Amino acid sequence: MKRRNLILILASTTALSALALPAARARDVPKVATGFVANVVCTETFVSGLDPARVFAETMSAMPGTGLISWALDYRVDRVRKDVTVTLFGLGRSHAVYRGEGLGCYLDHGGTVADISVPAADAKAALLPDIAGPSMVAPQTPQLAAALDRAFAEPDKSTLRNTRAIVVLKEGRVVAERYADGIDIDTPLLGFSATKSVISALAGILVRKGALKLHEPVPIAAWQGPDDARRAITLDHLLRHTAGLALGSSLQASLASALEPVNRMKFMESDMAAYAESIPLQSAPGTSWNYHDGNTVILSHVIRQASGGSASKMMRFARQELFDPLGMRDVTIEFDASGNAEGSSQMLASARDWARFGQLYLNDGMVGGKRILPEGWVKYSASPTPNAWVGQSAGFWTNLGDSFGASYRTERGWPRDSFFAKGTIGQYVIIVPSERLVIVRLGRSPNWPPEADGVFDLVRDVVAVTGNKGKLAGAN
Repeated sequence: MKRRNLILILASTTALSALALPAARARDVPKVATGFVANVVCTETFVSGLDPARVFAETMSAMPGTGLISWALDYRVDRVRKDVTVTLFGLGRSHAVYRGEGLGCYLDHGGTVADISVPAADAKAALLPDIAGPSMVAPQTPQLAAALDRAFAEPDKSTLRNTRAIVVLKEGRVVAERYADGIDIDTPLLGFSATKSVISALAGILVRKGALKLHEPVPIAAWQGPDDARRAITLDHLLRHTAGLALGSSLQASLASALEPVNRMKFMESDMAAYAESIPLQSAPGTSWNYHDGNTVILSHVIRQASGGSASKMMRFARQELFDPLGMRDVTIEFDASGNAEGSSQMLASARDWARFGQLYLNDGMVGGKRILPEGWVKYSASPTPNAWVGQSAGFWTNLGDSFGASYRTERGWPRDSFFAKGTIGQYVIIVPSERLVIVRLGRSPNWPPEADGVFDLVRDVVAVTGNKGKLAGAN
């Protein structure tokens, strides 16, 4: 198809939104689209070890509207240089580069790139008791096997689930797990916005240490003018997405969402935190809820400064204080070109490691008798945010409260006390305290309709067959 036809397609998909937006925002669409693809293909090729054609196909199929342009996206993977270049008929070109083991990929926008050294590995034994042996754990009952069969099935060929991994943890032990072809117990998988919950845990650790205060303004230099209302933004505001910054929304994963300024931050800026911190307020801090990735990018910057001031020191802090005690060995956090952690979406971990993270919250922030999270932090993390209609809490999503999202999920079989880390297009770490249960589900599924990823059925099935008496505890 000719370039003229491509332009017509892009124009038709963005015209209504672009009418109300500056022309420059509409021109961002090709660059945002290629940046997203380049980042994901680079990350999952060189960190996860997946086939790039599979990564591209599964990711595009999960995102509404991208079928209009996926045929026109050209991606080139250079396995020698370890980079990925994506173009859209000259309307946008993005280049993602693999930094190295433990660092993943970043989008190279042509400027100076921060030098990040990987902290030396620490061989300390984990405090969390091992959740499973070295081999994959087959479902412990026929009923659990049937639940996983159902979760991996493709009942609607027009809306593929592309389930990649499921781990069920009961009373701290794996009682069922399954992986798609090419993925195993050690494969690091991208959590997308489930990363936000890990960043919230790091913030909690700094609160426990006294380096940050939950309800005091965060120390952002750009906000310190005497008449700058952003000076009132607190850690709690960033965790709950009530800071009020005018960055648009990150609720959707679709072609239309490319128009949001938050996606310019993610896919066109070398210094994401500086861009987010330059944005004016749309509403007074703490007065309204607006979920966008800029809140967590700024939060990641605050954590970096409080943990030593550099990317390397932040990585060391995360490992020593969170990952190592939990025995999370297959973790990568990616940083932008300037050395800011892309804490809104770019952490990879094995499905078992995501489960270990969930177990920390099931254990009320304790591991092996040691307090990792502040006392009361887990309760705070699950507490509903006012007016967050999807059912969001502080760094997590929650079924507590009377939000539309909480009611929708509980009506479909989720326990009322469950809360969870959630990443777009099908990533979940679900914590059910009343059942002593953690369920991890990772894949590439459309966000809409809500039933598309099969997670409602998965949670309902697993709760039903494991019961609340701990019958399967310790099975392996």
